[in-house]
Amino acid sequence: MSLFSTGLSGLNAAQVALQTAGTNVSNVYTPGYNRQVTQLGETQPAGGGVQVNDVERQFNQYIASQLNAATSRSSALETYNTQASQIDNLLADSDSGLAPLMQSFFSSMEDLAGAPSDPAARQGVIGTADTLTGQFRAFDSYLDDMQSGINGQIRDEVTQINNTADQLAKLNRQISLTKAKTGDIPNNLLNQRDHMVATLSERLDVSLSVQDGDTYNVMLGNGQPLVAGNRSYTLEAVPSSADPSRTVVAYNDPGGSQVELRDSTFEGGTLGGLMTFRRETLDKTQNQLGQMALSLAAGFNDQHRAGQDLNGDPGGDFFAIGGPTVFSEDTNQGNASITSAVFGDVSKVTPGDYQLRYDGSAFDVTRLDTGTQLDSGDVAWDSTSGELSFDGVTLTVDDATKLQNGDVYQLQPTRNLAGTLENVINDTSRIAAAETNAAGDNANALKLQNLQNADLVGGKASLNESYASMVSDVGNRTNVVQANLDAQNTLTEQLKQVQQSESGVNLDEEAANLIRFQQYYQANAKVIQTASTVFDSILGIR
Repeated sequence: MSLFSTGLSGLNAAQVALQTAGTNVSNVYTPGYNRQVTQLGETQPAGGGVQVNDVERQFNQYIASQLNAATSRSSALETYNTQASQIDNLLADSDSGLAPLMQSFFSSMEDLAGAPSDPAARQGVIGTADTLTGQFRAFDSYLDDMQSGINGQIRDEVTQINNTADQLAKLNRQISLTKAKTGDIPNNLLNQRDHMVATLSERLDVSLSVQDGDTYNVMLGNGQPLVAGNRSYTLEAVPSSADPSRTVVAYNDPGGSQVELRDSTFEGGTLGGLMTFRRETLDKTQNQLGQMALSLAAGFNDQHRAGQDLNGDPGGDFFAIGGPTVFSEDTNQGNASITSAVFGDVSKVTPGDYQLRYDGSAFDVTRLDTGTQLDSGDVAWDSTSGELSFDGVTLTVDDATKLQNGDVYQLQPTRNLAGTLENVINDTSRIAAAETNAAGDNANALKLQNLQNADLVGGKASLNESYASMVSDVGNRTNVVQANLDAQNTLTEQLKQVQQSESGVNLDEEAANLIRFQQYYQANAKVIQTASTVFDSILGIR
């Protein structure tokens, strides 16, 4: 190779190196950009010149996968923590919480016991009862709004996931076509695709496999494909077949069928955080609040009916409250309906939801929050009357002969009950403070007051103890999530630093490269100039 050709090859190499360094500098703040390095080598066959072997993207798939997984966990915990903190702040508020209102209500009962005929004391009971029930309803409304908000967020997340998956599939195709047409590696497209995977990981937990060295396949946590080559499969936010008020995620499989996915399919990302929070904290809190409202209403009503009011009439219900909620799954083959759901022994009612599955002769009852199937001895089923009883609830099937093997129902004994709690006494004379209706009789008022410390909730805890336990449970869960989030964020940040140390652009380093390759360019230009001078000298000799 001539001196002139050698210099020219160096000049071309320097131009590429300068272009690469300039590209790095200009993309220092571009999300998903990976630093590029110009790889040089001797010309082949060796002849003194230099050639550009590759402009190599500094990307480590192993580190990227670790970072994506860590980001997914951080995103899930961040979402969970944000939601749980709202409930924690609501319940633990010393001014607007239920604890001071329950105390105020029973204090008004104490005032009534001290002056059972005093209209002011009676009006005080009605006023504090209205305030207490109003706060129960307000809390339930707030939690209902959170349920609706999560439904909406799930729909939004699914839309974003589908859009990202579609872009990934298109990038797979574009990358394959570019390689086939030009033989070059399209670093910019590879960067975009890896950035899409990272973005997807913020929304849900996925696994990635690389096919044929360049095509990305993305799978959900249960192994179902979300992106396979140049094709993407969509998720869909749909009403749950077990509970139509609840939005869940369905998968549109390659065969064209729609499969409803379990909430537990999603553990990472924003979607996983929403699902886990709803399942572990929101549902539980709303059910516990409903159980408290039911226990207050049932216990107080029972004792109030045992007394007499100022007119000498037996006391009636002091509080009104709704009943259990039952849903029939859309996939049921039978036509049987549950027409009635009532409470029996309220002390046996739990804050859990249940799945009822008919096996052809009886019902298998599973408590959903614990996954425990009730013993057959604890479930009473009478096919003649169509009555099914367990855990303080009795359900009535309209026609047991219409049941089909595999039919499934979901029971929510206490969900939303707090939103139905009302004080139905607005006439002060109807408060049954007496046992005999003798003048000054306060015996029943004292018993009503003593309910404050009675084990009304589940037969194990007083109202205050139950509320304190609920507040403590939410607070502890929030603290645990916050601690896990802090630890996970530290790990995620460490992985980001490791990734950036390899793939990130360092402006000082690139500035030095620009100077170095500028000098390299100038030196090779000097080689060419020298070759030209020598050539001219030779021509002059001739």
